[in-house]
Amino acid sequence: MTLPLIFLLTSLFLSSIEGRFYAFTRQENLHTVSKIWLPPSAAPAFAPLPASPYISSVPSPAPAPAPAPSFTRKIFNVVSFGAVGNGESDDTQAFKMAWDAACSQTAFSVLLAPAGYSFLIFPTIFAGPCKGGLVFQIDGTIIPPDGPESWPKNASKRNWLIFYKINEMLMQGGGVIDGKGEKWWKLPCKPHNKGSNAHPGPCDSPVAIRFFMSSNLTVQGLKMKNSPQFHFRFDNCQNIHVEMLNIKAPALSPNTDGIHIENTNNVHIYNSVVSNGDDCISIGAGCHNVDIKNITCGPSHGISIGSLGIRNSRACVSNITVTDSVIKHSDNGVRIKTWQGGYGSVSKVTFNNIHMDTVRNPIIIDQYYCQTKNCTNQTSAVYISDILYSNIKGTYDVRSPAFHLACSDSVPCSDLILSDIELLPAKGEFMANPFCWNAFGAVQTLTIPPVSCLQEGIPQFLTQDIIDQC
Repeated sequence: MTLPLIFLLTSLFLSSIEGRFYAFTRQENLHTVSKIWLPPSAAPAFAPLPASPYISSVPSPAPAPAPAPSFTRKIFNVVSFGAVGNGESDDTQAFKMAWDAACSQTAFSVLLAPAGYSFLIFPTIFAGPCKGGLVFQIDGTIIPPDGPESWPKNASKRNWLIFYKINEMLMQGGGVIDGKGEKWWKLPCKPHNKGSNAHPGPCDSPVAIRFFMSSNLTVQGLKMKNSPQFHFRFDNCQNIHVEMLNIKAPALSPNTDGIHIENTNNVHIYNSVVSNGDDCISIGAGCHNVDIKNITCGPSHGISIGSLGIRNSRACVSNITVTDSVIKHSDNGVRIKTWQGGYGSVSKVTFNNIHMDTVRNPIIIDQYYCQTKNCTNQTSAVYISDILYSNIKGTYDVRSPAFHLACSDSVPCSDLILSDIELLPAKGEFMANPFCWNAFGAVQTLTIPPVSCLQEGIPQFLTQDIIDQC
């Protein structure tokens, strides 16, 4: 046998061994990390990431037909970490392991809850900070334990899934987050239940998804239903982008706010549909620079700032815009609600281009908010000023007036501006008597119904120390 032939056969033999070894090691590693190459078009396992103002480090799909290995994105599939996904087995540990693995990556990584599975997750905390950006991709269904009796005895009943100290995360997917809140709503301590004599409130029901002390977050494209309490909650967060959510719960489900923000700044909430038993969107104390646009809300309690000032607390809220939205078949439209005894201010708020469809209180300021019948009258109050209501049209439920501007006895509202408002009765007789109390401002155009109760000018007894509380 000639020397060149021997060399050729030896090379082929070694190549075959190397190929089998590569295939073997690749199969062995699938239980920890799956790798996919970024394709020229959308891959079924993970759609291309949409543009986001806060997640700038996401690589775009390369146009080349065969991208180089340096453009890999690691996918951490919870099934590869032991998740069963039958809706009965506890998949919490598999999600935690997948999270820890994804969170430890310096490159952008993906935690995948794949389609075709129903994952049971017990209350848990997904903690950061992570080393790189992360995508939490929900394509299957995620559920909690079914009701209070199934909740772990040693776990808080106030939260289900907490995301803590996360920076740069995208939560998205075509799946469903089902809060299974029906048994929680039936607790006898819930204020809507007949015969209840308990103090109204959350009654230790869990918030479904809570982000705490996190920044640069995008949540989009998800469906969520039937949370025991709030569906999404953001506390002490910065730079939040929420878009294309579909949130649904029954009209009589208590405390099921769609999206609640507290001490959270620079927020965009766009292009979403919410119907539930409480506020579609609620804005708590310490929120600034919030833009809400193109929301379809209702049946619900409307879009609210507050409640603020509970238990004599300080509340500062400013630079809030709600535009281009529809509120239908709801107890309230756009609302500002504060407790007596609080202090602080709500200022620079715009409600513009909003359509009302059979809404009981389309425009409401309530500075006497109280969940019981025996709230004590107090002199201190959150100061409300610089509020613009413009281009608000549609129909209202005549059981309540179209305008309800109930400001504090001791701290009047100032600079309330009404412009281009036309609200007609959904049925029945026209109700031409809006309610105003200690409310100051201006009617820039004729309104329907006419608002003659709004006092012109600036209140004389408004002191500088009240104005400067924030």
